[in-house]
Amino acid sequence: MWILVIDPGRAKFGLVIAHDGTILDRRVVRANDLAGILREWKRRHTIDQVVLGDRTGLDTARRHLAVELPGIPISIVREENTTLLARRRYFADHPPRGWRRLLPLSMQVPPEPYDDYAAVIILERFLETGR
Repeated sequence: MWILVIDPGRAKFGLVIAHDGTILDRRVVRANDLAGILREWKRRHTIDQVVLGDRTGLDTARRHLAVELPGIPISIVREENTTLLARRRYFADHPPRGWRRLLPLSMQVPPEPYDDYAAVIILERFLETGR
């Protein structure tokens, strides 16, 4: 099953495309670029399911999906604590270097957007619950 996951936001969205639980691509895109990415991924993949986070930007994402991926089932998954968990996962994959490694991670913010990590966590929650 091909699953598109969107962590919606105000200015940017985290996106993940997965097949049978394996992540094949992930991106952070500006809100203005969402429709284009949806069209691109629709051409490249057969999307069977869309999973959306339930907070900020949900309505915007739904509007784009209604135009770009009509008829694809959409599941809503709670986003509670995804930003904190995404930040931890980002630093696990990209440990701070130099003097930054001396600072507690709780006091640091990743140097780049990490909304795609939040989308990964939303995917994992969806797969755990089976809905």
